This record gives sequence, structure tokens and C-alpha cells, in this order.
Amino acid sequence: MEYKSENRICQNCKRDFVIEPDDFGFYEKIKVPPPTFCPECRLIRRLAWRNEKSLYKNECGKCKKQIISVFSQDSGINVYCRPCWWSDSWDGTEYRIDIDFSKDFFSQLNNLLHKAPAPSLFGLYTTLTNSEYTNMVSYLKNCYLLTHSDEDENCMYGSCVVGCKDSVDNTMLDYSELCYENMDCQKCYQTLYSVDSANCRNVYFCKNCVDCSDCFGCANLRSQKYNIFNVQYSKEEYQEKIKEMVINSYQKTKELREQVYEFWKRFPQKYMHERHNSNVSGDYIYNSKNTHNSFIVADIEDSKFCSYITAGGKTANAYDFTHFGVNSELIYESILTGYTSNIKFGFFATFDSSNLEYCLLCTGSKDCFGCVGLKKKQYCILNKQYTREEYEELIPKIKKHMNGVPYVDKQGLEYKYGEFYPIELSPFGYNATTAQEFFPLTREEVEKESYNWKEPEDKNYKIDIEPENLPNSIDVVDEEILSKVIGCEHKGLCNETCMTAFKIVPNELQFYKRMNLPLPHLCSNCRHYQRNKFRNPMKLWHRSCMCDRKNHFHGEGKCELEFETSYAPDQPEIVYCEKCYQQEVY
Repeated sequence: MEYKSENRICQNCKRDFVIEPDDFGFYEKIKVPPPTFCPECRLIRRLAWRNEKSLYKNECGKCKKQIISVFSQDSGINVYCRPCWWSDSWDGTEYRIDIDFSKDFFSQLNNLLHKAPAPSLFGLYTTLTNSEYTNMVSYLKNCYLLTHSDEDENCMYGSCVVGCKDSVDNTMLDYSELCYENMDCQKCYQTLYSVDSANCRNVYFCKNCVDCSDCFGCANLRSQKYNIFNVQYSKEEYQEKIKEMVINSYQKTKELREQVYEFWKRFPQKYMHERHNSNVSGDYIYNSKNTHNSFIVADIEDSKFCSYITAGGKTANAYDFTHFGVNSELIYESILTGYTSNIKFGFFATFDSSNLEYCLLCTGSKDCFGCVGLKKKQYCILNKQYTREEYEELIPKIKKHMNGVPYVDKQGLEYKYGEFYPIELSPFGYNATTAQEFFPLTREEVEKESYNWKEPEDKNYKIDIEPENLPNSIDVVDEEILSKVIGCEHKGLCNETCMTAFKIVPNELQFYKRMNLPLPHLCSNCRHYQRNKFRNPMKLWHRSCMCDRKNHFHGEGKCELEFETSYAPDQPEIVYCEKCYQQEVY
């Protein structure tokens, strides 16, 4: 069947969006109706169900231990600690409910979500060693407040950290060691305050540098040594000048940071961050092909509107899929899902699951609809067991009922079969989710949309040291600092889920001493948000190359190549096409 492009109006934001012929083909293949929300609104809706970094004190509903959880006590979620949740000591069918055709389906599913147990934190806890305070993780050893990360050792305060050792405060760091305060760096050693760099060693404040060592404050270098602000020095000269930088001083580091950021603005940026791809669009895409409008993805093909897809195993034929993947296919409008096939509208539907629709927190299950917290089950609806014949007879009736009696949210938006879960039913406050990182809203804006807003929980601590009173240098800091509560410089006045205060833990202090670094003045959440300022948004603009160099391939006049880029037109970056960018790097 041949399809034509169609213009639609988003049910939510009322803006036009286009459904392409290939999109219609995918929807037909997996038997779902075309979306009524535009791609951006669909992404925000999923991200508002993804709490990566906001943690709360709670109590295990089974063993009654005090625990840390992504679900707050006032969320109404029945939280189990990870050992209890993953154990065989309970059965999700105990919480079964009968389908009620007099009520809308989403309300019934939301009722079940608040009855069946949920894991306190996400991830494969049996692969964790001394890494309790972590979320969305696997295969960690001696890690602390690390999220969305795998195969790390002795790492802290990071997100999207993979295969790393002895590193602190990094985002999107892969296979690196002794790294601090980096964004989007790969295979680096002793790399600090750097962005978009790879295969670097002993570099500080560098951007878009590859195969470099012993460099400071540089941009767009390739295979260089002993450079300071892109000026070449001899080894002896470099070593002498580096002594003047004094990065163990907080004040000096702050001044250098501002100087470096201004220097970086002089240099052109490639229109997208990518490597080893074929026919892709979006940003931060690696080892992928035939994938479009996707962000922070790897090892993915024949997909669209995806984000946070993990490397390590192919993900294929996925639309509107956020977080995880790996050996997965035919995924639609799902989040936190991996090692699966044919999953529609899933939330943490994982590990050898298949043919699931509207299932949350289900593992090893197949052929289920609208279930929560099931393990190794089949032919269940709202956690009630049916025969295969009963199941196959009921499913069409439920889908018809969802269309005839849709859920209507507080804004008057209808949720029929084919829609992901409404934001207003998310158990997380909007400001506590990844939606706030990429699409920030004020409290007033959140309440206007009728979403949930999470107020900071009362803290029973007294701040011992205000950030302005911290020692300027690590040289004079001793172990007494470990007992002190330090105030965050933002004082909770930012829009960055500020924790208002923080403590230094022993391994963290050892790292600062080893690397000769000053103590931080911001809590870990605010530090995460500062790094995010160097990560482009999950949004594309149609732009043309800004290059007007006469010695480039286009000759006289401005380059006329056009592209889709995540660099917004009103931002200060100089954005080049790939050809012009390659002629500019050293």
C-alpha cells in the first residue's frame, strides 16, 4: 500500500506536524493508529515519566526497611526495595482487577499502578557491588549517586557513564578513567572540564579535541600535544606555563572557566555530534543507520523519534522509544525498556518480554495487556490471568472500549487506544523528571498544564558551612569536612531540583586530593544541570552552513549546504556543515 504525507494538528500544543509515508508504514506494521500528539509533545510526555536523579526517603512495603526511592512517600506508589521486588516472594496477580467497561481504561490502569509493588530504584540490582545509591544502572562496583550508567567502578555523581573508572561528575562519558566534570567524552584519561572530546589524555578545558594530550583550553584540535589556547609550545614551555594555571584553587578555576568558554566561542561547531553512521538525523548518534529525529542513541537502525538508546546490542524498528533498548525490536511509545520485542506503550517492560501493551514494571512476560509488576506471566489483563482464547477475545473489545470511552485529562485532551500515559498520571513531579532537564517549566507553567509539581521535602539538617566559606584550595582540607553539611551556592532558588545542601563522602574527598581539585560549591543536582548546558536540546532546526571561508570547497561566497541541527538559530555557536568543519580542524 502506498502512503502519502499528511499534515496533522497536535492535540496538545496545536502546532502542525507531518506524518510521513514511512511513518504510516510503521504504524500499519505494528497495528496502532497514527499519533495525535506531535513528536516533541510525545517526547515530553515520555520524559515526564522518567525520574533519573530525584531520590526520596521511603519505606519498603514488604520488609519495612528504610530505603531510598525514585518514588516519594506522597506518590501513593507501593514501593518495595530492590531485593524484595526482584524476589519470588510475591505474585503480581494478587493485585488483579476485573476490567470495568463502564470506566475508562487509563483510570483503571492507574488504580492498578498504585496497588501492585514497584521497585524503589531501577536497574539490575544483582549486578551491583557496594553501589546502593544508584538508579537505572547495572554492573557497578563502588559507585555512588550514579544514574543511567553501566559497567563502572569507583565513579560518582554521573549520568550516562559507561565502562569508566575513578571518575566524578561526568555526563555522557564512555570508557574513560580519572575524569572530572566532562560532557560527551569517550576513551579519555585524566581529562577535566572538557566537552565533546575523544581519545585524549591529560587535557583540561578542551572542546572538540581528538587524539590530543597535554593540552589546556583548546578547541578543534586533532592529534596535538602541548597546546594552550591552541598555541603550540615545547614540552618544557608547556610544563612551565601549566604551573601558572593552579586548578586546585576554586577562584582561579572559576576565572579560567569563564576565559575558556569565551575562547571556545570563536571556533565553528559541526552541525551534529555523530560517528560511524549512515543516513541519520538528530544529535549524539553513534554506530547507527536509517535513524531520524533521534538523540543520544547508539547501535540503532530503522528507527525514528528515539532517545537515550544504549549501546551494546542492536535496537531496530523502534518509534518514539526512550531509554534502554539493546537487542530489542518493534518498540513503540515506550520508556525504560530493553531486551524485548513488540512492546507498545511500555514502562520498564524488560528482559525477555514480548507482545506487551500498556504494561508497566513487567519482566519476562509476554502477551499481556494493561498489567503492572508481573514476572514471567502470559495472557493477563490488569494482572488477571486468562486463557489464551479468553485473552484474544477480550483485547479487541478493550481497544474498542478505549476509543469509545477515552480518558479525558484536566486540559480536555482525549487519550484513546494508541496514546502513551497522560503526564498528569505520572507518579513523579514534572520538575523531578528528565522532562525538566530538556523542556524546563516553572511551577506556574506546570500547574497551568495541570501536571504534578514536587515540592522539596523538608530537610532536618543544619548547614555547617556556606559555600563562600569553603577553603579555596584542597591543600588545606582535611577529613573534618566529611562531617560537615555544605550549603549549595544556588540555595534552592534555581530551577534545577537543587538539594540546597550536600556532604562530601570519603571516596570523593580522596578523588579531589588525588586530582588536586577544589571542593565543589554546588550540590550534585545543580552540577549536573551546569554540565547539561553543554548538551544540545532534543530539537532540530533547519539551517544552512555559516562558513564563508574562501579557501574551502565552496570557493567564493558563503557555503550553501543545508542541514537539520540541534544548534538553535538564536545561539552564539558558529555552525558548519561537515565538509567545512573538517577543513577547520587542526
